[in-house]
Amino acid sequence: MRIFAAGLGTETNTFAPFPTSLSGFETGEYFPPGSHPDEPSFSGAPLWAARRRARENNWIVVEGLCTMAEPAGITVRSAYETLRDQILDQLKAALPVDVVALGMHGAMVAEGYDDCEGDLLSRVREVVGPDVAVGAELDLHCHITDQMIAAADVLVTYKEYPHTDSTARAEELIALLVRTANGDVHPKMSLHDCGMIGMMHTPREPMRSYVDRAAALEGKDGVLSVSIGHGFPWGDVADMGSRVLVITDDAPEKGDSLARTLGDELFAMRDNTAPQPLAIDDALDTALASAAKPVVLADVSDNAGGGAPGDSTFLIDALRKRKIGNAAVGPLWDPIAVATCFDAGEGASLPLRFGGKMCPLSGQPVDADVTVGALARQAVQHLGDTPSPLGDCAAIHLDGIAVVLTSVRTQAYSPDLFTQVGIDPAAMDIVIVKSTQHFYTAFAPLAADVIYVAAPGVVAPEFTALTYRNIARPKWPFDKGGTQED
Repeated sequence: MRIFAAGLGTETNTFAPFPTSLSGFETGEYFPPGSHPDEPSFSGAPLWAARRRARENNWIVVEGLCTMAEPAGITVRSAYETLRDQILDQLKAALPVDVVALGMHGAMVAEGYDDCEGDLLSRVREVVGPDVAVGAELDLHCHITDQMIAAADVLVTYKEYPHTDSTARAEELIALLVRTANGDVHPKMSLHDCGMIGMMHTPREPMRSYVDRAAALEGKDGVLSVSIGHGFPWGDVADMGSRVLVITDDAPEKGDSLARTLGDELFAMRDNTAPQPLAIDDALDTALASAAKPVVLADVSDNAGGGAPGDSTFLIDALRKRKIGNAAVGPLWDPIAVATCFDAGEGASLPLRFGGKMCPLSGQPVDADVTVGALARQAVQHLGDTPSPLGDCAAIHLDGIAVVLTSVRTQAYSPDLFTQVGIDPAAMDIVIVKSTQHFYTAFAPLAADVIYVAAPGVVAPEFTALTYRNIARPKWPFDKGGTQED
């Protein structure tokens, strides 16, 4: 068995005010052939899984480029084409192969390419021909398109949000592709458009039971895989929206029926798949009224993982105006302020301007006298077992508030974001994390309560306030019934 594995992806917020450039990939995950570490990454999870299986079975794995940029605006055309063509050239040099496994996102948009994943998969198919097993692992916030379905044999999305199962899904992908290459199964993919958009938190009901029921169908009665593509609401492309993908062993009619049934169930739950975020003052009032601490507030609108800058100051301003102390905030992206803190050194007191730099939805910069706390070079946090770089980090303290500044734009995944710069989130009354949901698995165990906050921001959850020009209609919540029957 000869497997080629590579990865290319980002989550494109077409409303974001800054582009995704080549440097966005080079400063994110960027592993040229042979350089991927012996631990999973988001772009390289299929490669990592193939390596594991290869050691057990004496297969050959040919490694291609694995790279993924932090979500931002539309990818520069030359950046996408450069990275795509590198992977295609590496694949051509690797031929012949039995399997091609790609780590992708599923919501990557570049200038001239509304469906980067479909474009790359189609070009891969042109290179390897019809008999090679081709597949990809996708983030569940993806746009599953007809072009992707036509080009691939197997597509597998994450099941969990937060994405704690990326390595498990990569192993599932490799197993299915190998079985396909060996002729043990003949996968047929059935895709159903649910006619809706939304945010769906899988740890909570009713999504928890729904995901568990879908997963329990796999491996029975010819059902090979079930994926729930939540969709990425801030991607204004024709195929944006929630879709259900069922893969059967040569039973497309069964797959079509099951995908429609699961899609109808998802549509019926559309109003109850995520908690409703509160306005800033309402969230702070609720947190202050809680007898148990800490209360975790999620700044969902400034989540870098959805393409936001990660530098907004609205919640910090509210804490200061209301004189609320014993609070921690992070991560706040400001490489200039981080460099200034490193120049000043730990324990230094200085006037510092931080945050509020990238766009009007970042708010105003904060000007304050701060004390520099602990500093950390090339810090890392984790989402499950997948590491994510924070870059250089600086803790600053002002008015009873601790803020974690980072040089790498990212969201909050785990408490080590705070602890590695000397801040104990468990000792705080209020902990504000810039994240939509990926923080939840690691922060919920220490939180007395979790509150979602709808501050202003680039990924604010008011979808009907956005101006979409390209999405297919009808679609809930813009249209009452979506594609379902009333």
